[in-house]
Amino acid sequence: MFSFEHIIVLLRDYWDVFLLEGLRYTLILSAIAVLFGAVFGSLIAFGRLSNSRILRFICSAYTEVVRDTPLLVQIYLFVLIVPKAIGTIVSLSTFQAVAMAFAFNSAAYVSEIVRSGIQAVDAGQTEAARSLGMSARQTMLHVVMPQAVKNILPALGNEFVSVIKETSMASTFFVGDLMTSYLKVKGTTYWALEALLIVAAIYFILGFGLSKLISVFERRMNRK
Repeated sequence: MFSFEHIIVLLRDYWDVFLLEGLRYTLILSAIAVLFGAVFGSLIAFGRLSNSRILRFICSAYTEVVRDTPLLVQIYLFVLIVPKAIGTIVSLSTFQAVAMAFAFNSAAYVSEIVRSGIQAVDAGQTEAARSLGMSARQTMLHVVMPQAVKNILPALGNEFVSVIKETSMASTFFVGDLMTSYLKVKGTTYWALEALLIVAAIYFILGFGLSKLISVFERRMNRK
């Protein structure tokens, strides 16, 4: 039966042992996913905007395949296939394989964020820059990207919030995230509902807090 006393006991006895450790792994996993997702997603976005049909096709195919298949399936594939495929080259832990899966997934969504941010810049800006003698590279670096960043950064923040929530799927492989901590606490105390409510509250605080920070950041950028 549910008890508030159980919640107090869990916070007192298991915060440092399980919950704080789970929070650390969740944030690390999310940061890795968004960081590498931003790098590779940007490359994919530029590939989709390139003049090469082959490159556009490859990048578009990657984006569609990732976005139209479940994240959990992608995690399974990375955990089951990647360590064996590169095992002769480098040893890969389950956590690293899961992190790669999240980065692989995030890159597809980031690519759409970057692509839409670039395309949202008025085409007249590009035409004006080119008419002044700027090359395509100079136009992208000095004219398009500074304006596109205003659209891209807030959306990247929202992607970070989404990834934090999605990391709950990593608990399938017990990599130490918040949901893994929940499973450990539940298995130790048998207080499933109380432990789940604590973890849900942590996810909410993270998501709500970051969303508010992103909103403040977005308003400040719009004033400039």
